[in-house]
Amino acid sequence: MTVTGSETLRSYLESERARLEAVLAQVDVEGGENLGYGNHMADDASDAFEQAKELALHRHAEQLLKKVNDALERLAQGTYGICELCGEAIDPARLRALPYATLCIRCQQRVGS
Repeated sequence: MTVTGSETLRSYLESERARLEAVLAQVDVEGGENLGYGNHMADDASDAFEQAKELALHRHAEQLLKKVNDALERLAQGTYGICELCGEAIDPARLRALPYATLCIRCQQRVGS
């Protein structure tokens, strides 16, 4: 990867990190409502659903933030773009689509998910 490409990638990952941190901060601010104090059971059920949805989105954002931070660390160490299992280069098209990928397509298919 060229220096220009590396800087562009670093900028993208850093902006993605900032976006995810903002999402997590917003969810933390909005959370905290108590369930079971509504006037109607259906209202409580809707609130419970919304809280479960927000919790799932929060967990997903946390996982994605970890992947982005790990990618930035690999970039700093000079190991970015190298498959963690086989040690081969990860296809640049895969990295463009999924900048925090840690496995090449072949190894990803082998491990599943």
